[in-house]
Amino acid sequence: MNAPAPAVRPTGPQLPRGRGPLSGAVLAHLRDAAGPLPTEAEAGRADPYGPDLQLALYVLYELHYRGFAGVHADHEWDPALLSVRRALERRFLGALRTDVPAAGAEEALAALLIEPAGDDGGSVSHYLQREGRLWQLREYAALRSLYHLKEADPHAWVLPRLRGRAKAGMAAIAFDEFGAGRAEGIHARLFAALMTDLGLDATYGHYVDPAPAEALATVNVMSLLGLHRALRGALIGHFATVEVTSSPGSRRLAEAMRRTDAGPAAERFYDEHVEADAVHEQVARREVVGGLLAEEPELEPDVAFGIGATGLLEDRLATRLLGAWRAERSALGSPLTVT
Repeated sequence: MNAPAPAVRPTGPQLPRGRGPLSGAVLAHLRDAAGPLPTEAEAGRADPYGPDLQLALYVLYELHYRGFAGVHADHEWDPALLSVRRALERRFLGALRTDVPAAGAEEALAALLIEPAGDDGGSVSHYLQREGRLWQLREYAALRSLYHLKEADPHAWVLPRLRGRAKAGMAAIAFDEFGAGRAEGIHARLFAALMTDLGLDATYGHYVDPAPAEALATVNVMSLLGLHRALRGALIGHFATVEVTSSPGSRRLAEAMRRTDAGPAAERFYDEHVEADAVHEQVARREVVGGLLAEEPELEPDVAFGIGATGLLEDRLATRLLGAWRAERSALGSPLTVT
């Protein structure tokens, strides 16, 4: 008989540094159950987009992915931590519902198909394609690693909650994302190779500490929508946004990698997404979104909300990155170490 898996992982992602009372209390609890956890009132007063709340949420969500070195596996379903997570989620989700304009799903999807002008000033991929330097590409890759090293994982949570065309379409795209049966083709592995070409550390979760709140929020929203069955429509909206916008953005980023001689693996990752996501876009729109709304038309406002929330958070991250880069400053909280 195989020995049971250890309850406390000796290796794995390291717990990050706290950024305020909310995240500090959560981290202390995970380390040694020391001190009180944040109250619902404290969570309700926090900046919903700020670094303290976003880091606390990120840490709590990671308990459902790979966990942390030295943290007991039972913490994943610790009722006290789940209560804190729920309070933080309510604050974050409430802010998004307030800030995302109401729209129909078709209207929201149509807006995604309109390519931003090359000189609109707000597109990170346009900026990197035209004038991005290697250090900026490294920062971008370090931040995106928080998503790409778990690419498709949050979306997979929705599969048991779908049926018919939507389920089949999601499964088909997920099959590609997870390597189409080949471990070496898993997109997360391809991104790790990109990071190696750029001289970055490809360890899962390595760049949490320098990541600004805006980057954490783009990752947290996937986990938030993926973990709640009631938010399955919004998760599909998020998924559709990623797939519809990926191919043209990836084409620009592939050109940026070639222009800066980032390396063959760096180019390959985005080249792969240009071709694959052009197909995925059609499946996502027609089968996943179309199939879901054919089965559950009452979820249309949720699909539109997921699209809008994704766009809002990506715009906030773009503002952070471009504001820093145009001022010749790092967008990270601490400098990168390049090998």
